[in-house]
Amino acid sequence: MKLYGYFRSSAVYRVRIALGLKGLDFDNVFVHLRRGDHLAPAYGQVNPQRLIPALADGTHVLTQSLAIIEYLDEAYPEPPLLPPDAVHRARVRALALAVACDIHPLNNLRVLGYLAETLGIDQAGRDAWYHHWITEGFNGIEGLLAESPLTGTYCHGEAPGLADVCLVPQVGNARRFGLDLSPWPTILRIEEACQRLPAFDRARPENQPDAA
Repeated sequence: MKLYGYFRSSAVYRVRIALGLKGLDFDNVFVHLRRGDHLAPAYGQVNPQRLIPALADGTHVLTQSLAIIEYLDEAYPEPPLLPPDAVHRARVRALALAVACDIHPLNNLRVLGYLAETLGIDQAGRDAWYHHWITEGFNGIEGLLAESPLTGTYCHGEAPGLADVCLVPQVGNARRFGLDLSPWPTILRIEEACQRLPAFDRARPENQPDAA
């Protein structure tokens, strides 16, 4: 199994956590976004979207982090990342998508680069953009978590799952951009619980070989 990624990408971070929770071994193939490795013809043969992550499992190459994680959950079902009940699965997916669809796409590297290089928005303006969309997203997620009896030690109950796999990298990004996280105590409590687990700790960006 090969994971094509970059240490700082939160989408790749999600997949690293999922692989760790599943106890799956993989080889890293480093795709340095700031050097433009993803634009090289060789990587275009791996993923024509030229996005990361991509996961090669045998002869199959999978793309899009949530699709990869759900593939891993189906192909390697223990421990499960989604609950067995259909309503509970929908809740977990909704929390995950609140990060992966509503927050992350507005704040990833290519969007911030476009704001800077094409629209000429300065660092203060980019930071304001970033903070705004994180705040909007985390306000909603905090409400969903804090007001639900289904929230436990983790986003859903007493075992980490898909929602935690998506939430923790986004919290890390928010912290890296200097956002005050104190308005979201439930999110912070869950992140702290997750980071005590080896799979989450090993997946941290600073613990990756290409972070040097």
